[in-house]
Amino acid sequence: MRLHELQPPAGAKRKRKIVGRGTGSGRGKTSTRGHKGQRSRSGGKTHIPGFEGGQMPIHRRLPKRGFTNIHRVEYKPVNLDRLAKAEGIVEFSPEVMAEQGIIGKKDKVKILGKGEISKSITVSAHKFSKTARQKIEAAGGKVVEI
Repeated sequence: MRLHELQPPAGAKRKRKIVGRGTGSGRGKTSTRGHKGQRSRSGGKTHIPGFEGGQMPIHRRLPKRGFTNIHRVEYKPVNLDRLAKAEGIVEFSPEVMAEQGIIGKKDKVKILGKGEISKSITVSAHKFSKTARQKIEAAGGKVVEI
């Protein structure tokens, strides 16, 4: 096989459908659009997401449930084993955790108690779980709630 002998597999390339070239072509008159109706008109497509041809869309047929609390505060969870992995750091604050890539810059933090901690550390965070607080204090560390 040579470079000039390369061909796409059979059936991979199709000819473009040419419409509107007279009745003898087999695709004249209505040009494969049928008679009347929305899709026979020019610009007769609806690009609205969820449009169901005039039928009441499903997102309007289903009942609304619950509500969104606009005053909800989101906390980023950080486990103790993640803090134990950080070498050479004894004081943890949200700024230090952001530098380490544990959380984002503007995230509020909740320290959770998964994992064990053996070194004495000082942790400043917005919230602590009971087990996290107990484990930090048991290791001789200090808990500071912001």
